[in-house]
Parts: sequence; structure tokens; C-alpha cells
Amino acid sequence: MTHALMWFRQDLRCADNRALFAACESKDTAVTALYCITPEQWIEHDVAGVRVDFERRHLAELQRDLDALNIPLVIIQAPRYADLPKRIAALVQSSGISVLHANRQYEIHEQRRDSAVKDALSDLGIDCHWHEDLCILPPGSVQTQDRRYYTVFTPFKRNWLVQLHEQPVRLLPVPKARVQRLSVSDIIPDQWGGLPNIISAETAETLWPVGEAHAWQRLQAFIADDVALYDQKRNYPAINGTSTLSPYLAAGILSARQCLVLAQQAAQQGAAARAGCDVWISELCWRDFYKHILIGFPHVCRHQAFKRETDALPWRHDDALFQAWCEGRTGYPIVDAAMRQLKATGWMHNRLRMIVAMFLSKDLFIDWRWGERHFMQHLIDGDLAANNGGWQWAASTGNDAAPYFRIFNPTLQGPKFDPDGEFILRFVPELKGLTGKLLHEPHSKGMSPLFARYPRPIVNHAEAREFTLAQFKALG
Repeated sequence: MTHALMWFRQDLRCADNRALFAACESKDTAVTALYCITPEQWIEHDVAGVRVDFERRHLAELQRDLDALNIPLVIIQAPRYADLPKRIAALVQSSGISVLHANRQYEIHEQRRDSAVKDALSDLGIDCHWHEDLCILPPGSVQTQDRRYYTVFTPFKRNWLVQLHEQPVRLLPVPKARVQRLSVSDIIPDQWGGLPNIISAETAETLWPVGEAHAWQRLQAFIADDVALYDQKRNYPAINGTSTLSPYLAAGILSARQCLVLAQQAAQQGAAARAGCDVWISELCWRDFYKHILIGFPHVCRHQAFKRETDALPWRHDDALFQAWCEGRTGYPIVDAAMRQLKATGWMHNRLRMIVAMFLSKDLFIDWRWGERHFMQHLIDGDLAANNGGWQWAASTGNDAAPYFRIFNPTLQGPKFDPDGEFILRFVPELKGLTGKLLHEPHSKGMSPLFARYPRPIVNHAEAREFTLAQFKALG
């Protein structure tokens, strides 16, 4: 009897899972599932405590789903990736495993980890099969005519859509239950160590319930109720205009293919829904694009700007200004509300991510890498490709980035995207009682007892804009 090992990473689901489906291809194959806890590596990679807690909670649900398939779940705990080859090799030897299946990851350290595991298992005569699962179309499949990776999104998307039209996505079902379940230890530790979660348990469980069934229901509800108006509602943080599926995609509780197929089906219902569906499908395409960038231009995994010449910019490294930004004390209400949302919920609305990233890199002229790291340390949906791509877009250092002269005015972003201040007042309650322009510019008419505790702006936007433009122009 063949015994296969399925190594779960960013793919914590049973449905539409390429590696799991391959591991279960033969009904007579016994399968053991593996998940690895690596606290020291997570700390080095700035993985947020709320993200780790989310996966910890979800693993109990995944374990139940696997139980129904007669697949036990083994947890290996090791400090770092470097410790895993020996630990996995020991598991393979003790369990009589003959083949490993896993879905490929694209970050540099994860690729090195997988290469080391493959070498260790090859020495034991164990085959390793790596599957393409994290993207709708895998890296290398969407390239220019001269076989280079795209650096601009629009032609990438055009090619991406053509390929999807020629070869529509096919979703894989949940595998059939195994004939035999092998006996292994499958206890999930309550504590994974080293990564405190600053989000309250009640908040996390209310905002981010776990389980593949919940994620699927959440996707279906979004497609049924909101995707048709996504293009009109997605930029307004006070309303529920986005899918809030990013944590489930980041952990692989949903696949991007599942999202695409449901959106394509909704788009076929009529012209009224097509515009919203097309814009949301574009967001899925952006997700693929940034993951392809990791493979095509791996230096972005090394804390380097995509546009290497911009590493010469004399970024400020001002701890006091940075802490004011982190804590939502900038004196710009829309920026402060967004940063407080992140701290309170482990998530931030996408429009607000652009606003606060632009503010840090262009108004405060603080190194975008500081902001990138802060996001990763706090986001429940932290993902290197998307986070790095978004930050480099805002800082005008990345591929397909905002032109350096595009600098959001933080005073105008508030009335544009939160005109009634509903979102701002949710997270900046000290401004309660203010309305209209005064809510978005509380210090425009001097101090008042109504908002005496709210800080004055820590930077003058007009002056900051001119300074930043001068720094970029000096690059030549």
C-alpha cells in the first residue's frame, strides 16, 4: 500500500487543492496530512500574531474535514525552516511514507526550504511532487512574446484573460475518503509560542470565523449580494463594499480559482452585474501579478526596491513620526482612522491601505520598508507578494507603480471616500460632534474643547509634497 504525505502550507482546504487531490488520486493510497509550526521563522518574517491565531483556529476545522476523509493531521513544531528537513525525514521514515505532495510557494526562503526538504527526502528514496496551486495561472505561464515576466499590469491582465478564455479554470472536488486511516498523533497545540495576538479573541472570532465551510458561504454571499456593485462601492470604507475574503485567500482556506469561477458565473447573469464582476476579477488578477513578480524579480523578496535606482532616495528614519503614524496620531483623520482600524481588527480596507502608505512614503518621506514591515506584523491577511507590491506602488519604487508625482492629499481623501465621516468617527471618537469640512480638517479653525485631545497635523502636506518631488527629481 502506498502512503503519501500531504504538506499543507498556504492551502488550508480540502476542495480545489491540487496537491491534496494528487495525493488522493488512487483510492487505495493512505494519506497523512502535515502542518509545520515554525515560530522563530515567523517572527523573522514579521508574521502577525492575528494571522497565526487565525490559522491555529482554522486547523481544528481542517482537522475535522480531514477526519471525514480518513486523513490524520500531524503537527511538527520546529524553530526555523532549517530544522524541517531533518524533522520531516524522521516522520517519513517512522511512518513508511513513500511520496510527498505539496503546493509550491514562491518566496525565496520558502523555495530554499522546499529544496532542502527535497534533498533530504531524495536521500531516502522518497519522491517529492510540487504542484501549482496558489495562483489562478502559475508563474511562467503569463509572459511577454520574448518570454520575459511582465513588469506592467495592463498587458499582463490582457494576456491573463486571453489564456483564461482559451483554457477555462476547472475546480477540483474534495477527494474521496481513504479506504484506510493510519494511526498517527494528530494533536493541535493550544499555544504556538512567540507571536502575541493584540486582537482580542472575541473580535477575532467575530470578524474572522474559521472553517472552509464558512469561507465558502462568505464567498457565495458576496457574489450574490455585493459583487454586482463592487465597482461602485469598493472605495468607501464605511460601507460593506468589499469581499473581506483576503484572510481566507492568504491562508488558502479559499482558492483564487473558486473566487474566479463564481465571479465569472455572476457576470453571465447580465450587464448589470458585469461591471462589478470585471473589477473584482481584476483584483484577482493583481494577486496573480504580484506573485509572478516574486519569481521574475526575486530581489523584491530581499527588501530591495523593484526600481533599484530608488534605493538611493534619502529616506527619513524618524522614529517619532513613524510611531505617530503607527498609532493613528498624525492629525489627519482618515489616516488615523485607518491605522486604528488595523490595530483594532487586524485588517484594513484596501483604499485606506493606499492612503496610509502614500502618506508614510510621500508626506513623511519615511522608508516604505518600515510601513511594509508594520503591515505584515499586524495584518491577518499579510502576504509578501501583495503587501510588497502595494507598498512599492504607493512609494513609486515598484513595477507598475504610481508615478512619483502622484501624491494623495490626505485632507481631500477623507471627504472623497468617507464624506459623512462615518468611518472616521468609528475609530477616532474624539472627533465626535464635528461635521462637514471641520471633521476632515479639525484644526482648520484653531483649537476647540470638542477635539482638544486630537493631535495637530504632524506634517504640512503642501511642503511635504514639494520636498518629496524634489527628492525624486534629483534621482535624474
